[in-house]
Amino acid sequence: MSHTVSDEQLHDALKYYFGFSAFKGLQKQAVTSILQHQDTFVIMPTGGGKSLCYQLPALMSEGTAVIISPLIALMKNQVDAIRSVTKSEGVAHVLNSSLTKAAYQEVVHDLNAGETKLLFVAPESLTKPQTIELLSPLKLSFVAIDEAHCISEWGHDFRPEYRNIRAIINRLSDAIPIIALTATATPKVQEDIMKNLGMKDAKLFKASFNRPNLFYEVRPKTAQVNADLIRFVSERHGKSGIVYCLSRKTVEEIAQLLQLNGIKAIPYHAGFDAKTRADYQDQFLMEEASVVVATIAFGMGIDKPDVRFVIHYDMPKSIESYYQETGRAGRDGGEGHCVAFYAAKDMEKLEKFSASKPVAEQEVSNALLQDVIAYAETSMSRRKFILHYFGEEYDEVNGEGAMMDDNSKYPKEKIQAADEVVMVLNLVLDTSEKYKSKEIVRILRGKTNAMISANQTDQKPFFGCGHAHRSAYWHALVRQMVVANLLKKSIEQYGVLLLTEKGKTFLNTPQDFEMVLDRDYAALEASTSKGTVKTESLDEVLLQQLKELRKQEAAKHNVPPYIIFQEPSLEDMVMKYPISIAELAQVHGVGELKAKKYGAPFVSFISSYVEENDIERPQDFVVKSAGTNSALKLFIIQSVDRKLPFDDIAASKNLSDTELLDAMEQIVFSGTKLNISYWVDELLDDDSQQELHDYFIEAKDNAIDQAVASFDGDYEEEELRIYRIKFYSDVAI
Repeated sequence: MSHTVSDEQLHDALKYYFGFSAFKGLQKQAVTSILQHQDTFVIMPTGGGKSLCYQLPALMSEGTAVIISPLIALMKNQVDAIRSVTKSEGVAHVLNSSLTKAAYQEVVHDLNAGETKLLFVAPESLTKPQTIELLSPLKLSFVAIDEAHCISEWGHDFRPEYRNIRAIINRLSDAIPIIALTATATPKVQEDIMKNLGMKDAKLFKASFNRPNLFYEVRPKTAQVNADLIRFVSERHGKSGIVYCLSRKTVEEIAQLLQLNGIKAIPYHAGFDAKTRADYQDQFLMEEASVVVATIAFGMGIDKPDVRFVIHYDMPKSIESYYQETGRAGRDGGEGHCVAFYAAKDMEKLEKFSASKPVAEQEVSNALLQDVIAYAETSMSRRKFILHYFGEEYDEVNGEGAMMDDNSKYPKEKIQAADEVVMVLNLVLDTSEKYKSKEIVRILRGKTNAMISANQTDQKPFFGCGHAHRSAYWHALVRQMVVANLLKKSIEQYGVLLLTEKGKTFLNTPQDFEMVLDRDYAALEASTSKGTVKTESLDEVLLQQLKELRKQEAAKHNVPPYIIFQEPSLEDMVMKYPISIAELAQVHGVGELKAKKYGAPFVSFISSYVEENDIERPQDFVVKSAGTNSALKLFIIQSVDRKLPFDDIAASKNLSDTELLDAMEQIVFSGTKLNISYWVDELLDDDSQQELHDYFIEAKDNAIDQAVASFDGDYEEEELRIYRIKFYSDVAI
């Protein structure tokens, strides 16, 4: 029987349990569907809030929800999170083979007492007769299948035991609703999941795969890669990050390298025993280690919201893997910097490695690798490239996160290529749509291979028609034509190029087509560093103290710190200074229960801090945003830390140069550091900087007009103001 709830009830429950004022994306629709007893299929990217889609209806429904999940670590994290927002320890349990007899009996007792709302089970445990016997008499609200792509043989993480889930559900109940959740959106996988689970009438909710808070960047992997890596991580001291490597050997080498350079790093791969892996996971979750160096064995389901960077020391084997792995950054909506180190020779090794596989598997592997190479070498918007891969349109100028990648931030000049587009389209047609992009480029360049020769294509008049351009040019153009939907890759034929309807129209009535040339990564210097991405708080002192308090409380309660309060919540506390439980409950992501459960030491600490520092607290605790000024301040801080040119920062917010300097002065004068050395170094030589430093350190006041008069026109007023900002940051703060 369906459970009809009003919007008001839904929002009240969301606020009560999780402290959120609004649902994210498609969460509300998915929750409503489950509460109405309908089969539901949720496709939502990593960090999109999939877990809430089954957690909230489970808490609101009569009976127990069975959550099928592939990893014990994921289950444990989820149970901790659920218990943190409810009054009862028995509200959520894990059922797996690692339980002691006493722990198992506790689970049985709470289930039979009707206390357990969420029971997390591994698919292997679900198939056991003992488990079926335990669950059969119970009132079950629904079954949730997390990481549902494990069902599909077409998925990137196929698990054979997942194929039996439907049969087990049928043994438990005839009419139990199912919710399947995945971050894999390819049509084949979607179709296979629904067919296997018998969900032909399921309601489908597919969210956008855009993660606008993630910054995507590809750097050349040269002899200096280790120095680049250490620099990048060191600049983010204390922030959580993951470094992905393809081999266990590399994992251990890189972890050791980081440790030697004063970074709290731990290795993680499947070669460690279960106890060691669990220990390393806990160290990372409890913030005893800030960086995990790992193979892809780490991460699936490791729900640490404040991972601030994900580095691919080695390129992954597919765009899907890359998306999954980068998606572990910034799951709390905060900063997430994704860097991949790319070297063409690494990809050649991977291609050779796949040569030992069966032909069909080999074709699939190589097609996936070509997409990764295309992503790495492209000069178009990386976000647009990724979203196109998942079948999503994206506006690279006005879309959310439009400037959040290295190509968009540092664009290459576009060139007109309409004639060349027509040449490619004609060539694809003239060769009867039977070649992949590699062959098409070879034909354009007048180079043959066994396949081209066998089809006598090298005898045709168009053979070599594109010899005026290098191969890199044609590869870039073909990729951009695919993204522009003039060409498409055949799935069945492993990437053979086909004309689309749009391509045929273009051929009949050619239009302008602007392309950007791919970057020549071999020619780029390894020392290139785009700088840091730090986010300063309005009150850094209090924020650090609250983080320390959170760590203490986490140890007391034996849960990861973020379970107590997530970082955005701490930042909201810093802006609002709540000094009562009622006020704390209004802080973003806290809520009534969490405030009561964990809030007492925090409001006590903040109250003392406010009193000791004579702080005037804001009065309005309902509105999350602290206003335009604060937003502008944070934007400027983040932009400066990313070492963006001043002109770009000003243009992004429609500020004049004077207005930007005014805002920056307010920031440093109020006690927040701005590291603008990168700009000052371009503007002033060392001698000038020393001269200005000496002036400001000895001057009776910092008035600019006096400085202008003192130097009698040697420096522009703007130069003096810019240096004064640096001086304040270096000396006064």
